[in-house]
Amino acid sequence: MVRITLVAPAVNAALRQVRFDDAPPDPAGVRRAEAAAAALPHHDTAFTAPSARCRGTAQALGLAAAVAPELGDLDVGRWRGRSLDEVGQEAPEEVAAWLSDPAVAPHGGESLLELVERIGAWLEAHRESPPPAAPPASAREGRLLAVVEPTVVRAALVHALGLPAPAFWRLDVAPLTATELSGRAGRWNLRCGYPLAGSVP
Repeated sequence: MVRITLVAPAVNAALRQVRFDDAPPDPAGVRRAEAAAAALPHHDTAFTAPSARCRGTAQALGLAAAVAPELGDLDVGRWRGRSLDEVGQEAPEEVAAWLSDPAVAPHGGESLLELVERIGAWLEAHRESPPPAAPPASAREGRLLAVVEPTVVRAALVHALGLPAPAFWRLDVAPLTATELSGRAGRWNLRCGYPLAGSVP
């Protein structure tokens, strides 16, 4: 059985403003991540998405995490660097289509369905990987931890639980929370997101 814990990164200004941007966690977010480091679940291997926010959070958590490009955030194409409000005022029909149809990508980047497919492929690759010969018990379990953007956590849940794609928009993922998926015998089980101790003021 493989256990994959997905940790949402610490906050920054872009997250607070709902802005499609990449920036490291702000100083308050770094302090909360450092305080949460001791609460991380046991893991054998750690990954981080390539964004500055995820890499900065992984560093603050004290993780020796390998960068996994396939765990990158949703590609929002030409909307990158702008806020949802700004885009909504300029192109309300495009935003409405994006929020209602998971197959479209009016920004020229990646559709929601493509994101779910990409993250689902990563999950399945790790669930199906054969263990090394005669591993210790913890390695047989395959305990992985990855610091990823909230969009990636939501996409993972849509895939793992077989949810309809529009459910993506109804899933909330708070900063510095851990969501655990355990995979065995062709299915995934979920332990819902829980805050890491010390990560909340």
